[in-house]
Amino acid sequence: MAYNIKNSKELASLINYTNLNNMITESEMVEFLEKAKECNFNSVVVSPTYVTLAKETLKDTNIKVGSVIGFPLGFEDTNGKVAEAKSLLDKGVDEFEVVINLSHLKDENYKLLENEIKQIKETIGDKILKVIIETKALEDYQKANAAKAAEKGGADVVKTATGFLSPSHIFEHVNDINIIQKYAPTVKIEISGGITQYKFANQILTGGADKISSDHGYEIVKRYKDLRENTQVKPKPITL
Repeated sequence: MAYNIKNSKELASLINYTNLNNMITESEMVEFLEKAKECNFNSVVVSPTYVTLAKETLKDTNIKVGSVIGFPLGFEDTNGKVAEAKSLLDKGVDEFEVVINLSHLKDENYKLLENEIKQIKETIGDKILKVIIETKALEDYQKANAAKAAEKGGADVVKTATGFLSPSHIFEHVNDINIIQKYAPTVKIEISGGITQYKFANQILTGGADKISSDHGYEIVKRYKDLRENTQVKPKPITL
């Protein structure tokens, strides 16, 4: 069984097109954003440096602008992360991605994790809060506890990776999905890391993910279009 994607428009709506390259130039970012407009992704995810540019470039589209807090290590203190969230909110960000403090998780200080997530959620109000838990660095029980802390703190989405550490096999991703669904059933699940081809994206969606994060979103959608929508056939007329 495969996820039943009807067309490239639906596929793009399931992808958060990501570019968190810390050395990208403004002209390269404009090129990235123009590709996003061409495909009409659910969102783009860019660094705080380029949020204003993204908002301006995408203002006549339905594409949401996402950005990151405590990225990529998550070890900033809570006040610092809250200040980052406030700054991004002022810039008009729609979706906020915060990396959890893995030291707190490893020390089983779940209240600290919950409190941090709660404060950030209170800061951004009804905007989407995603909590990145970096599953590749965690044991399964730690993934479960991280997901529970995210849900209790009021997160909308649990995201599995920053992209710096990523599960590489579909079975790892499906295992992560199963754990999050079981222990944090009210949150959405976004899978990140190593998704460069349509086939892999389809497997992850079939496995239960709500969204995919990929810096190869454009290539995935274009490849799908080539396979499914650009076939040209001229039938011969039927003669009786």
